[in-house]
Amino acid sequence: MDIVSGPLLRLIFMIIDLYIWVVVIGVVLSWLSALNIVNMHNRFVFMVGDFVFRVTEPALRPIRRVLPDMGSFDLSPVALIFLLIFAQDMLSQVIAKFGS
Repeated sequence: MDIVSGPLLRLIFMIIDLYIWVVVIGVVLSWLSALNIVNMHNRFVFMVGDFVFRVTEPALRPIRRVLPDMGSFDLSPVALIFLLIFAQDMLSQVIAKFGS
């Protein structure tokens, strides 16, 4: 594999992995705020929640339009994580096919 594309593909793989963790943090934070375990009026909690919302919402919004409404359950993070894992699997196949 090319000297640039191998590390670049691995970097993309790690960015996808990091984004999956941001989605998981967003889900956990939404549960904790819904159950009044964390106070969203706390400045640090608000900043983390706002960052996670701004980073994940552009990817979650189109999925929410496609998925049916399940009441209080939001399955769009699960669908996004499945799509990201699928993208990682395809990327790992590309890395394995071309060697690294």
